[in-house]
Amino acid sequence: MLLVLVAVIWGSTWAAGRFLSYGLNEDNPATLSPGTSAWLRYTFAVSVFLAWSIASRGGRSFRFLPPDRKSWIFSIWLGFLGTMAYQLLFMHGMSWTAAGDASLIIPMNPVFTVLLAVPMLGQKISARMSIGLVVGICGVAVVVGWSPNSGIPIEHRILGDLMILFAALSWAATSNLTKIMLSWERGYSSLEIVVWYSVTGWVLLSPWMIVENWGSALPEPSSAEWLTIAYLGIVSTVLSYVLFAKGIEAIGPTAASSYVFLVPVFGVLGGWLLLGEEIGASMILGFILIVAGVTEVQRESERLSAGSRHI
Repeated sequence: MLLVLVAVIWGSTWAAGRFLSYGLNEDNPATLSPGTSAWLRYTFAVSVFLAWSIASRGGRSFRFLPPDRKSWIFSIWLGFLGTMAYQLLFMHGMSWTAAGDASLIIPMNPVFTVLLAVPMLGQKISARMSIGLVVGICGVAVVVGWSPNSGIPIEHRILGDLMILFAALSWAATSNLTKIMLSWERGYSSLEIVVWYSVTGWVLLSPWMIVENWGSALPEPSSAEWLTIAYLGIVSTVLSYVLFAKGIEAIGPTAASSYVFLVPVFGVLGGWLLLGEEIGASMILGFILIVAGVTEVQRESERLSAGSRHI
C-alpha cells in the first residue's frame, strides 16, 4: 500500500509540473518560470531535510553534507544531473507537452540506466537488450506521434517530449553514480546521498532562478501555485522517498521496482482529472510497448549480472 501511494504521488507530479510550467490554460497562464519553480520546490525539500537532520541527531541521524572531498565531487555531479538538469528539463518539458504523454515516456529511465551502465559500470549489452530498447522507443514514438492531446501542436509536444527523454537520461546517469557511491566502503546510506545532491542541486539551480527574474518584478505566485510547489517539495520529494524506502524494506527492491510502472497510469489519470487532458488507445499501446521493452532490458540485464557474479 505504501508503494501504491508512492506511485500515486509520483504520478500526480506530472499534472503539477504542467500546472506550474504552463498554467491551467491559455487564459490562466503560470506566473512562475520553470527554473524558479524548480528552485522553490527544492527550497522546501532542503529545508525539510535540514530540519530532519537536526531533529534526528542522537538517533537514526544522517549527515546533511558530504564528509570528504571525493564525496563532495560526486555529490556535485549528482546535483548537476539529478537535480538541476533533471528539474530544468522536466519543468521546461512540461511547459510544452501534456502531462499524460510525458508520464508515459519517463519509464524509459531504466533502459537508459542499463545503457549508461555499459561505460560507467562495465555492464554488458546483449542482442535481447537491444531488441527491448527498440521496442521501448517504438512505444515512445506511438505516444508522441499519435497522442490524443491534439490540442497541443505536435511540434510543441515533440520538443517537450524530447526534453522529458533527456530528463530520463539525466536521471539514469544519477542512478548509476548513486550505485557507485553506495559501493564504497564508507557506509553511506541512500538517504544521505539523496540529501547531498538535493542540497548541491538546489545551489546549482540558484543562478538559473536569479537570471530568470533579473531586471523584472518578483513573481507573485497564486495560493494554488504555492500549495503545488510545497506539495512537490515536501510530499513528492521528501515523503515519497521515505515511503519508497520503507516499501523496499518490506518487500525487497526487485518487487518494489515493479510498482514504478504504476506511475504513468496515475500520471495519465492525473492529467485527465486535473487538467482535462485526453486519454486514447495510442497511449495504452505506447505504454504496453514501453513496459515490454523496459521489462526485457531489465530481465536481460539481471541475467547477465547474475552470470558474471557466478563466474
